[in-house]
Amino acid sequence: MTDWLTPDEWRAVALSLRVSAVAVAFSLPIGIFIAYALARWDFWGKQILNGLVHLPLILPPVVTGYLLLLTFGRKGYVGAFLDDWFGLVFAFRWTGAALAAGIMAFPLMVRAIRLAIEAVDPKLEQAAGTLGASRPWVFLTITLPLILPGVIAGTILAFAKAMGEFGATITFVSNIPGQTQTLPSAIYAFMQVPGGEAQAARLVMIAIAIAMTALLLSEWVGRAVARRIAGT
Repeated sequence: MTDWLTPDEWRAVALSLRVSAVAVAFSLPIGIFIAYALARWDFWGKQILNGLVHLPLILPPVVTGYLLLLTFGRKGYVGAFLDDWFGLVFAFRWTGAALAAGIMAFPLMVRAIRLAIEAVDPKLEQAAGTLGASRPWVFLTITLPLILPGVIAGTILAFAKAMGEFGATITFVSNIPGQTQTLPSAIYAFMQVPGGEAQAARLVMIAIAIAMTALLLSEWVGRAVARRIAGT
């Protein structure tokens, strides 16, 4: 692959993989918690939380990127605090690309995990609770193994979505080669340059291959885990 792609193209692919992996790794624990809360708990503001989780799906990605820039930019309330106290900068950095990708992929992850949790009979969890098991232990030993196919499917789909994120990313972190230029951003940049169609086509093929691999892997792993849980 390194012979087929130029160094700039390879850096864009590698950065996309890095950004997507970091985005999914950091959002997965939060996604599981929120999915469980939406599926099992009744609380004030539940519908508001559900709306906020799914808001990136219906907002134009550029709007999401703009809101991220206002919030996590160097002059934003959260961004200024993180920069001053922890030296953590998101705007126009690859970490910002990971943040944007994670937020855009988050709804898909939460939805898949929530559907898996709702498919689990609550009586199984209640039975374990009556035997003296704590809520965290019930979740780890009863709920989590049963929802594992949904967690895996949601994780892989979120990874694929993060790989394809463009609008929010380019608005929040721009399109800096070698620093914030992800695979979709590189395709866009090559399409703006006369004679860049061949380079764009190569990256499009890479993007399609990664997306199809993620979808097929999601199906295969989900079914394999489900068969193992069922004991077949």
